[in-house]
Amino acid sequence: MKKSLWAVLAILFVFVGCAKKDEVSEYNKPALYWYKKVAESVAKSDMDKADEYYLSLKSEHMRSPLLPTAIIMLAHGHMDKEEYLMANYYFDEYNRRFATSDGREYADFMKLKSAFMGISDVNKDQKLMLDTVSNGEKFVLRHPGSPYDPLVKTILVRLHMSQYLLNENIAALYTRIGKTKGAKAYRQKNKQLPLNLGDIDLPKKGILSKVFD
Repeated sequence: MKKSLWAVLAILFVFVGCAKKDEVSEYNKPALYWYKKVAESVAKSDMDKADEYYLSLKSEHMRSPLLPTAIIMLAHGHMDKEEYLMANYYFDEYNRRFATSDGREYADFMKLKSAFMGISDVNKDQKLMLDTVSNGEKFVLRHPGSPYDPLVKTILVRLHMSQYLLNENIAALYTRIGKTKGAKAYRQKNKQLPLNLGDIDLPKKGILSKVFD
């Protein structure tokens, strides 16, 4: 009986030792190893793994020239999965650490696009909508003559349309329940927007139709 117990313990010791050895083998890898792991995980849409591999790349190779490309890859991977907050995190990370003037222009645009695509319900996402309008206006001022300018202005027009219709709907609701001051306040907000109801072609499939189809 004792011999059997020792035999089992010996086998467990071997397996635990092998497992620990395998775990250790996932540390202290070359930057290219982690970069390939990130790329493979993004290609499989396994963004949790991709994020983990990026952390290994970042912690073990802080000055690697592969980091900027890995960050952009991750941002696009999260956008493809409609994980826009994570995408914006990586675009911010890229701007903070690596962006040149041209790179910053691209990252600023992609972050704006990501935020716009993240607006799924104008009633629930009002703050995100207002922040995106503000960032779009900053983009136009910060990057005059940008090749992305037409798309940015299209985003702004769509958002202004959404703001106008949302304000008008709220004003109509206040009118129905007899709160004329509230209705007036929201219609006053619309007077400050750079369009009016006659400029808006009412969408058939919701207020925010996709710009990037």
